[in-house]
This record gives sequence, structure tokens and C-alpha cells, in this order.
Amino acid sequence: MGLRKRRGGGAAAAGEEGKCEKEEGGGPGSVRRTVVTATGLAAAGLLALAQACCVNALHENLLWFAQLTEVEREISFRTECGLYYSYYKQMLKAPSILEGLSELIHDNRTESKRTINILQRMNIYQEVFLSVLYRALPIQDYLEPMYFYIYSVFSLQAVYVMALYMTAWLLAGSWLAGVLAAVWYILNRVDTTRVEFTISLRENWSLPFLALQVAAITCYLRPRLGAWQQKLTVWLMYVCSFCFCVTWQFNQFIFLIQALVVYTLDCADVFSATQATTLYLVQASALLSVWLLQFFNGMILGSLVLSFIAAALVTRHFHPSLKTGNVVARVSKLIIHSTAVFLLTLAFNFLVKKALRLRSDEHIFKFIKSKFARGPTRDFDANLYLCEEAFGSLPLDTLERLSATLLLGPYALTLALMGGALALAILRNLRFKGGAVEKRSNPAAAPASFRPDVAYNLLHTFFYGLLAFSTMRMKYIWTGHMCAVAAYGVCGKDVWTMILQPLRCNTKVMLRLVRYATPLVITAFLVYKFWPKMVEELSDLREFYDPDTVELMTWISTKTSEHAVVAGSMQLLAGIKLCTGRVITNHPHYEDKDLRDRTQQVYQVYARRSPQEVHAILREMGADYVVVENSICYERRHQRGCRLRDLLDLANGHIMDGEGVNEPDLVAAAHPRFCDAVKSDSPEYGAFFKRTFRNKTFHVYRVKKKAKKGDNS
Repeated sequence: MGLRKRRGGGAAAAGEEGKCEKEEGGGPGSVRRTVVTATGLAAAGLLALAQACCVNALHENLLWFAQLTEVEREISFRTECGLYYSYYKQMLKAPSILEGLSELIHDNRTESKRTINILQRMNIYQEVFLSVLYRALPIQDYLEPMYFYIYSVFSLQAVYVMALYMTAWLLAGSWLAGVLAAVWYILNRVDTTRVEFTISLRENWSLPFLALQVAAITCYLRPRLGAWQQKLTVWLMYVCSFCFCVTWQFNQFIFLIQALVVYTLDCADVFSATQATTLYLVQASALLSVWLLQFFNGMILGSLVLSFIAAALVTRHFHPSLKTGNVVARVSKLIIHSTAVFLLTLAFNFLVKKALRLRSDEHIFKFIKSKFARGPTRDFDANLYLCEEAFGSLPLDTLERLSATLLLGPYALTLALMGGALALAILRNLRFKGGAVEKRSNPAAAPASFRPDVAYNLLHTFFYGLLAFSTMRMKYIWTGHMCAVAAYGVCGKDVWTMILQPLRCNTKVMLRLVRYATPLVITAFLVYKFWPKMVEELSDLREFYDPDTVELMTWISTKTSEHAVVAGSMQLLAGIKLCTGRVITNHPHYEDKDLRDRTQQVYQVYARRSPQEVHAILREMGADYVVVENSICYERRHQRGCRLRDLLDLANGHIMDGEGVNEPDLVAAAHPRFCDAVKSDSPEYGAFFKRTFRNKTFHVYRVKKKAKKGDNS
């Protein structure tokens, strides 16, 4: 796909809350709070709407989407995005909703010669929900299905901004923190979201719900919530957790980090046992609900996070005295307790995977092992991830961009100061002999506690920061939350109190002045500096330009049977399924062991294999056509050792192309590279394959059902 220029066309906070509570029941204080709340909510709505409109305008400007043909619009859903959107299209084309669901449950067009349950295998309930909603609403006459889908995703960006806004507001006690968090999120668009050009990507559906869940957890951890408020917040946490889980297959790994945060704060006596148990059960309930909805998807039961939650709850049941005793006793208990949780987690996970024979997520652990182990690997799946830039370490220019918008500085200062305060609070808790039980019975004797909502957000952003630094693709989980934490530091009392106290100017007037003046100055500076750049981006008009792919899709749609089976790269096949509806051999949703093996086999067209071997592989999968891409066969995008043909050579034990060192046990292949040699149309290849289409980018070959010696017809 190409783009070109368009032609022609803390304690202090708790005390303040107590004062507010005393003012309830009417009077000037009540009116003032109502006005402040209304103003804050109005600002939140305006900023959320601005983000949704901004990404919609950028998407339109990037592609000139309104002027594209239907096939061009569908091609713009690149790689796995096209696969997910194809199921939305399929549901809309079905005679009825029930028949559409039946087609998804008994799908035989996504993997040739196989019938799979798409609702079980993939997280596509959002596509099902939108298709049902589109059919039910009276909007078909004035809103195309594709625009309904796109606008729904962009609307979730508004939800995302609202969630970050509320988290910052809850932490800082000022709606100005929400404004600053939203402004930072919008201005750092390059590092906070990529929704405008990867619309259907699962993270664009799920991360707004994760942000909502964090806001709900922040609210739940605030002091003096009433009984009905707690129940409402717990239900809100569950709904957000469920929506996050059902929309992204990587939910278990994100939840594992959350569970580790909860476990750490529970052991450190920052959380009460009730709070920790509630958060564990919310996570487990959400995961099990999705397990039921996804037809008992074994990958969920075999997740590490469920094993960890079970281990943490079982260990606490049999070891309830963790938070009592002197510091030596408590540290000793903590070590024993954590060791037991770790070993039980591994045991539970091993037993579940053995019982269910799960191998769906082993490629992720191969990738993690290879990423952090020293020395090369020849595993094809691991190398496929390791060689992608998105799965590499976070580039340093990301930090430069975050610094330029004044986000990184306040964030780092907040994390350092409040992280240090949290560490001291944990040490005080460990030294306090009575633990949580004695604190409740004798509050006067207990040390000052650290705000649990602040502690949760600090550890949340710290752990996800580590994840982002290790894997660039995960930075979008971190950078959004960065905005909320940095805004809390700028607008909240805690950080300013720690700064002003040593300067001996920590008066109420000074505290209020810096809390309100600083965010206004930062916001004014950001608007002054970045508004012209944003206007320039919004006026940079381009258009979609990919004639070779359009020509390929048109040829497949018009010149092949509706039941034809097409083989090729998984990224291209996702587009072929969407644009033409043809049966495909493999696809980019990599969470299945058999599919990964099948993909590696199909990719042998780019390896050094004989025509007989490639023909046998393709016929075994029922392929009628195979698409060979010049961009893969002669790839230059990656360095040597990371080109797809190199990964195949390593997996097959063959010497790689080009200059460079090869491992001593690699051998020269007995055959030339198939994707290049097949273009010669020699009798050796003509007996098995016949070229039926060609342009500058793609070559399509018909896979002959029965090879005849000397046949080149």
C-alpha cells in the first residue's frame, strides 16, 4: 500500500475530602461543588470529542477515504485488521443474524480443509455486536456499514480520553488534572495510539476499556466509599474488565501484571485483604465469563494469571498471619509466602495445560525466552516476532518526543518522589508489629498509611513502563496512563507538598497557587507550541495508492471460482479473504499451534525447496492458487538474518543468502529458491504450476491437481 500527496483536491487529600463531606446538605459549598463538577465534566466531554474528531480527520486525510472505491477501502484494512473486519462484513451479508453466527461457529473458509469456530478462536465479539447493532438501527439509508464500524472505533477513543481524564481527576482532586492528561494524550498521538491507520486492531478496542477499569479501580480504592458506592464500583470494574478481556486475546498477560501489582500492595499492607481479594475475583470472573462466551477456550483456563490468582488465594488461606510480627518475622513470612505462590502458580499452570493439552500460547513464551536469552535461535515463530520492530525494545526517540511535550519530566518526577514515599511507607508497615488488624483496632498507634489509589497507579505505570521498554508494541498501554500520572503530579497536593516542605513555603495559599497556576501555564505553552503543528497535520492531504493490490483483488474476484483456495503470506491472505471472500490456507491470527505449523509450511514457497515438495505441501492444504510476492522474495526491508527467506533457511538448516557469516552446521541447499525459480517457467516447474496473473508486485500460479511430466500448459 502506498500513500502520496493528494492531487487536485495522601493524608492531605483525605483531610480535604473530610471537609467536603461536612459541607454536604446544601449551602454555598454544595453549589460550588456542583458548578466545579459540571465544568469538569463539560471539559472532559469537549476534549473527548476533540480526540475522536481528530483521529477521524487524520484517517480521512491519510487515505482520502471518502473518494476510495470499495475494494480500496477494504485493502486499507492491512494485515490482521482485514481479517477481523471480514467477519463484520460476513455477518452483514448473512441472511439473518442466527445464520451469520452459525457460519462463524462452523467456519470452513478461514483455514482450507478445516472447520473452525471463529468465536472460540478469535476475539471478534465486537464485530458481531456492531453487525447486530447496524442491522437493528434505522441507519442503513444514510450510513454505510464501513463508516459505522470506523466511527464506532473512533468513538472509543473518546471513551479512552474520558477514562484518563477521570483517573487524573480522582487522583489529584482537581479537574484541571483531567484537562492536562487529555491534552497530553492528544498531543502525543504518535506514541499514545495508532488507531487512525490500524482501525480494527484488537488493542484499539480493548485499551479504552482497560483505561476505564483503571479509573474504576482508582475510585474503588478511595477512602470513605459508601456500601452502595462500593457495590456499584465493583460491578463497573467487572464490566470494564470483561469488555477488555473479550476484545483482546492478550488480556491474560495484561491482567497478570495487574495481579502482580495487587499482590505486591497486599503483601506490603497498602491494600486490605478485602480489597485485594475483590480485585482478584473481579479479574477471575471477567476471564471465566469470556471463557464461557468463547466456547470454553482452553487458552484462558491455561493462562498464568488464573493460576496466579488461585495460588495467591490458596496460599493466603493457609498462611493468614502474613501481616503480623516484627520486621524480621514479617520479611521471613513474606519470602516463604511469595515462594509458595510462585511454585503453586507453576504447578497449577502445568497441570491445567497438561490436562487440556494446551499449546496455543507456547509461541509467546518462546519469544520471551529468545528475547531475553543470549545467543541466536532458529525457531521460526520466535524469530518472526524478534525480527519485527514492534516487538523490539522501545526506541530512545520516543522519550525525546515525550520530553518535547513536557510529559516525561513531570511523570519521572512524580514517579520518583511518590515512588520513594511509597517505599518508605512499605518499610514503615513492615516495621509496625501489629499489621492491618492492629491498625484497625488501634489507629492512633499505627503509622500514617499511603493512599492505596495512588499506590496502585504508581505500580501500574511502573510495571507497564518496564513492559513498554522491553517490547515497543506495548508502549500504548503505558503512555496513556503516563498522562494521567503526570497530571496527578502537577495538579495534586502530594508532590507539591514534598517539594514545598523543604523550601518552608508549604502554605495553603502557595499550595493552591502552584496547583492551579502550573497546569494552566503548561497547557497554554503546549497549545502555543503545538497548535500550528496540529493544524499542519490536519491539513496534510494524501490519498491511497496501491494499484497492484487492487489489480490482484479484482483479478481474483472475477477470474477464480468462489470456492477457490488461495495460499500466500498471512498478511496478504487476510486482505484476500476480506476483498474476495475466497477460501484461504492461513491467516495472521497466530494463537493456534496447528495454524503456526501450517503457516511455516505455506511459506516454503520462499525457501529453497523443490517444486515437488512445494506442490505436495500446497495440495495437502487444498490450494488452487498460490500468490508469490516480490517484496518477500527479494526483501530488503530487514537486515540479513531477519528477512523471511532467512528465517526459513535457518529453520531448514540452509545457508542464508548474501554476504555474512553463517553458522558452521548450516549446509548449502540442494535446490534454488522456489519463489525466484518458479518464474522461469521451466518444464521442471511448469509440470506443477502455471502462471495465471502477474504484475510488478504479485505473481499468481495455479497449483495443478495432477502433475504431468513435461506438461507446461
